[in-house]
Formats: sequence, C-alpha cells, structure tokens
Amino acid sequence: MSLWELFVIAVGLSMDAFAVSVCKGLSVTRVRLGHSLTCGAYFGAFQALMPLAGWLLGVQFQGMITSVDHWIAFVLLGLIGVNMVRESRGEEEAIDASFTPGAMLPLAVATSIDALAVGVTFAFLQVSILPAVCFIGATTFVLSAVGVRVGAAFGARFRNRAELAGGVILILMGVKILLEHLGFLG
Repeated sequence: MSLWELFVIAVGLSMDAFAVSVCKGLSVTRVRLGHSLTCGAYFGAFQALMPLAGWLLGVQFQGMITSVDHWIAFVLLGLIGVNMVRESRGEEEAIDASFTPGAMLPLAVATSIDALAVGVTFAFLQVSILPAVCFIGATTFVLSAVGVRVGAAFGARFRNRAELAGGVILILMGVKILLEHLGFLG
C-alpha cells in the first residue's frame, strides 16, 4: 500500500472523529488549546489502537482466507463507507461539553470501531502495520485538534459533509483494492 493510499484511508477514518471534534468545539463557550489537544489525543490514540487490534485478529485468519481477501477488504471498506454516508444524512446528535475521560472515552471508542475492520483489511493486504497505525493516529490527532477549532469558528454545517466525505473515500478505496486484485488497475 502506497503512502498516498494510506493517507487517503487515514483521512477517511478520521472524518468521524473530526465531525465529533467539530461538535465538541460547538459545545464550549471558549475553546482552549487543552480542548484541541484532548480531542486529538483521545481520537488519535484510539484510531491507532483499533486497526492494530483488527490487524492482530486478521493475521490469525489470513492463511485460511487468502483467496478471498480482496473481497473481504472490498466488503468491509464498502460497509463502513456506506454506514458513514448514511450517518451523514441523519440528525445531529447532542454532544456533551465535557472533556473528561468519562465523556471522551465512549466517543473515542465509537468513532474508531470502523478502524478495527480496516485493521483486519490491512492484515489481508499485508500492510506494514506499525507505520500505518502511527500515520493513522497522527492524522486523526491533527484533524481532531483542528476540528475543535473549526467547530468553534464555523458551526455544525461541516459535520455531515465530513462524514459523507469519509464514507465516500472508504468506499472508493474498497473498489480500488478489488479492481487492482482483479487486474483492472495496474
């Protein structure tokens, strides 16, 4: 997997965390650097840990399903992407203004579940996992930290667009993986 492809996946996975960070920025009256760093740290860490966990699971089953791994990658990325697109059309969720661990932990887990499935896909594609999860975590950290500021400055109008963009990116990556394996792309 090229660095560009990994970047596109990292941005796609980060869109849920970015959207929640925008909402967190909306929820406070005065945004501080600590708010941005807190969102970045929680979301970045979980977006890095979940694909690692998924990769560990995927490696265990890789030998049994190598002949269909491209289809699994296509289906997993497609389902995650479709779910994100569907969620982008839903109602706005109320986000708690708190940045305490009790408020941030459930959000970090919820926004990173899709990264678990991507980690399984990484095992099938034999992606070098440590650089990949560090890259995903760093990308999510930056986008989440920026998201808090964007939320404070621009409001909720970007949340649905961010989720929609993330979903479309993941669907397109799944299609690309399938087409490459089937020989349609060089």
